[in-house]
Amino acid sequence: MTRLEAALELVAVPSVSRGEGRLAALVESRLRAAAHLEVERVGDNVVARSTGTHAKRRLVAGHLDTVPGDATRARLEGERLVGVGACDMKGSLAVMLELALDPAPRPVEVTWVFYAREEVARGESGLLEVVELRPDLLLADCAVLGEPTGGRVEAGCQGSLRAEVTLVGRRAHTARPFEGRNAIHRLAAVIERVARYEPRRVPLEGVEFIEQLQAVAVEGGVAGNVVPDRATLTLNQRIAPDRDREGAVAWLRGYLADALDEGDLFEDVDWAPAAPPHLDHPALAALVELTGAPPRAKQGWTDVATFVERGVPAVNFGAGDPLRAHTPDEYVTAAELDAFAGALGAWLGRP
Repeated sequence: MTRLEAALELVAVPSVSRGEGRLAALVESRLRAAAHLEVERVGDNVVARSTGTHAKRRLVAGHLDTVPGDATRARLEGERLVGVGACDMKGSLAVMLELALDPAPRPVEVTWVFYAREEVARGESGLLEVVELRPDLLLADCAVLGEPTGGRVEAGCQGSLRAEVTLVGRRAHTARPFEGRNAIHRLAAVIERVARYEPRRVPLEGVEFIEQLQAVAVEGGVAGNVVPDRATLTLNQRIAPDRDREGAVAWLRGYLADALDEGDLFEDVDWAPAAPPHLDHPALAALVELTGAPPRAKQGWTDVATFVERGVPAVNFGAGDPLRAHTPDEYVTAAELDAFAGALGAWLGRP
C-alpha cells in the first residue's frame, strides 16, 4: 500500500468533530497489533507509547477530526489525495501510523497521540481530556504537532483573544430618531478604528510573529421601527507570545478607548494562550536542520500551546500546505507525505 493509499483509507472514514469514534477505533486496532507499543484509549483519544528503556522520550501528536465535509468524495488524482481532512491532517496521521508501527529500535522512546475535537472550541479538546484524565501519558522531553506546515517547522503559535464591545444608546421611535441615540450607528467609530489597525510585528528567536485584529460578528437591533439602544461587536485578536492575557486585554481596551463612552462595556470572553518558539531546544533545532528549510512562526493558534503549558517544548511540523486546509478540495501530495515521513523518521532515529 502506498502512502497516498494509506492516507485515503483514513480520509474515507468520516470524523467531523465530535464524531471521531469510528476513526479512533481503526487507529486503536492498528496500534494494538504492535507488540512494541502500549496503547491507551481515553474517550475518542488514542495514545501509544514505546516500551523501551531509553531516558529520552519524544511525542508526536495529531488530531483525528475534520471540519464538516463529505468523506465519500475522497479520491486519488494521480499523485495527490483529495478529500476533507487530506491536508489537515489525515495525510500526516497516516505517516504517524506508519512510523508508530515500525518495530525497528530507536535511540529514544516515542509517544504517539491521536486526539479528538481539535477543530471546535478549545474547551472541548480531546487533548485536554487526556490532560485531565491521564496526564502521565503526555510526559515527554519535546513534542511535534503534525499540523500542515508545508514541510517546514512552524515555531510556537499565537494566542487568540476574543472580546465583545457593547455600545449603549437610547431608544426612540424611528420617526423621531432625534429623541434617541442609535447604538448601531455608534459602532461605526469602533469598526473604523479596528479597520485602521496596523499589525504589530514581533521577532522572537529568529522568526516573526504578526499580530492581527478583526471584527468577526455584529449584533443589535430591537424592532423595525425602534432606534436601538444596544449594539455588540465581537473582535478577535491574534497575540504574539510576548504577551499574556492580561497584557493583551489591556492593550486592546486602550486601543479602543477613544471610541468608547461611559456606560459602554468591554468584555474579555475567550482566550487561548500563545506559545514561544523553543527553537533553542537541541532536539527541535535538529528537526529544523533535517527539513532543510528555515523555520517560520505559526501565525495561528495550535495545541503546541497545550504542550508548552504542560512544560513540553513543541513545534508544528506536518505534510501539506496550510493554505489548503478547510478548503472545498483540500489535498495532499505523495511528495509531501514522503518528505514528512523522511524528516520525521530521521528525527526519531537521532538520539
